[in-house]
Amino acid sequence: MTNSQNMDAALTSPSVARNRDPILAVLQRVLPASGLVLEIASGTGEHALHFAATLPHLTWQPTDQDEQALNSIAAHRAASALPNLLAPLRLDASAPDWPVERADALVAINMVHISPWRATQGLMAGAGRVLPSGGVLFLYGAYKEKGAHTAPSNEAFDQGLRRRNPEWGIRNLEEVADLARAHGLELVERIAMPANNLSLVFRR
Repeated sequence: MTNSQNMDAALTSPSVARNRDPILAVLQRVLPASGLVLEIASGTGEHALHFAATLPHLTWQPTDQDEQALNSIAAHRAASALPNLLAPLRLDASAPDWPVERADALVAINMVHISPWRATQGLMAGAGRVLPSGGVLFLYGAYKEKGAHTAPSNEAFDQGLRRRNPEWGIRNLEEVADLARAHGLELVERIAMPANNLSLVFRR
């Protein structure tokens, strides 16, 4: 692939520029001092790029199941030449056969609401398989709490997601936490984030 093709493949998302530093502030506190971070549904790859650049003590493994996303991640990686940012892997969270058998932490940003519920089920099962005792699962996104939206903007966002795909939608935090617990993960921290989002920290 030429440099020009690389640049064409590298996608950008305006939301990444807005949320990457608030997310980073949490990750700097909760991620381990060293090891492999497996990112599920890395999308454009911009989060992986930013976090690998600012957390050089960690090795970052981006993944996605979408071909365009994988190409974008690879393009951002090639342009950055960061030694701790690994080549992207194709990973379907809902599948039982992940290409990574062990990770020190898992990160999934804006995945739970933009995927079918079976993807979250697979994410929790996978976290239970690959994380060591004390390993961290970090989730970021919009959630309902006690069955209610936390803001009118989230309710409108939820309706828009369900119009795009009836299997998508903002999930109940309590249901996500119950699912995590079934796979040996406890919700240890809920952090309010800008734009009515939440960071959720689970430990195995």
